[in-house]
Amino acid sequence: MAIKWTPDLTVGLEHIDAQHKILFEKIDNLFEAGRSGKSKEVIGETLEFLDAYTKQHFRDEELYMANIKYPHLDQQKAAHKSFIEQIAKLKQEYNQSGGNILLIINANQTLVKWLTQHISVMDKQIGIYAKNLKK
Repeated sequence: MAIKWTPDLTVGLEHIDAQHKILFEKIDNLFEAGRSGKSKEVIGETLEFLDAYTKQHFRDEELYMANIKYPHLDQQKAAHKSFIEQIAKLKQEYNQSGGNILLIINANQTLVKWLTQHISVMDKQIGIYAKNLKK
């Protein structure tokens, strides 16, 4: 299941939207690497990048929310922690499976679903809150 950024996922904060776009691109790259039979190393590298980049993105996003005194920061942190745990589990399963394509497909679906729902439901609220601060 390929994943592409769509304008309806815009949060309205350029720095957050730019990082979200990169996450979408890398998740799509993970799927394509698995689908096209790329080496285990390529897929492993993509998973490592996703892990590190997601952690950095969440740190940046949480710092921004703290700076604007976003009232739902704790809920965001809990959701972020859950996603980081999902990626860690995926990496572990991938390493144990030796590159099972079914795992990559399932992982892609899980990551896509979580990310689109999180952005649509939770992250959009950050943009609304920030926009109202500027009024």
